[in-house]
Amino acid sequence: MAEKPLRLREVLEVVYTPERWRILDKLRTEASRVLKALRRFNLEGWVHGSVARGDVDEDSDVDIIILQPTPSYIVETCLLVNGFKIFSRVLTQATPGNTPKAHIYLDPEEKISVTLPLMDFRPRELEFYRFGGMVSLRELEMGLRVSGCTKRLTLVKPTPEGHLEYPVEGFESEVARELGVSVDVVRERVRVLKRRDERGRTGLFIKRVLSEDEGFEAVFREILSERPPARRRLEV
Repeated sequence: MAEKPLRLREVLEVVYTPERWRILDKLRTEASRVLKALRRFNLEGWVHGSVARGDVDEDSDVDIIILQPTPSYIVETCLLVNGFKIFSRVLTQATPGNTPKAHIYLDPEEKISVTLPLMDFRPRELEFYRFGGMVSLRELEMGLRVSGCTKRLTLVKPTPEGHLEYPVEGFESEVARELGVSVDVVRERVRVLKRRDERGRTGLFIKRVLSEDEGFEAVFREILSERPPARRRLEV
């Protein structure tokens, strides 16, 4: 028998258990607390990843992103004034061409975080967040879940009972249309995640844990003076 000329797209339906709905509700409630705190300081945050999509488990993180550069001391003050405790602060830059980011962790296990860029994100970097799925505070309050892709290269599409999973590789154009991102971004994420799966996670170009008396912006200026490759992002 001749092989079929077209590869069929496999679809997996996942029906959530009551326990999974409970975990999702708990994580979304925590995300709402953080987003409401930011809103009180006129800061707009988004929750991204599995909490936005709904495909959570007991190990899922609550990842909040602020898309616009904001003085980090304002974000930290906002969180402290609203009753949160800051357990650790980490500055990262994935590669010399990526935007440096400040990560503020609100629990000892670093499962709840607020991330902000230290300079404007490039358009493609913003698309990466849409690739994984992101929702606003208002959308959280409406109970909205959105489509997005996992690190396993599956597209998660919410349903009333749970979600559907579709493969990403080989269907990049369809995924791009579903998520409203460029097909180049989808292809790039496929390359990066496949390489990570084959070779393991590679190190970050910069990862610096800050002490209590250090500020993100000052530390990054120090890094720029000591590590010339870090200046590449300033030229992009």
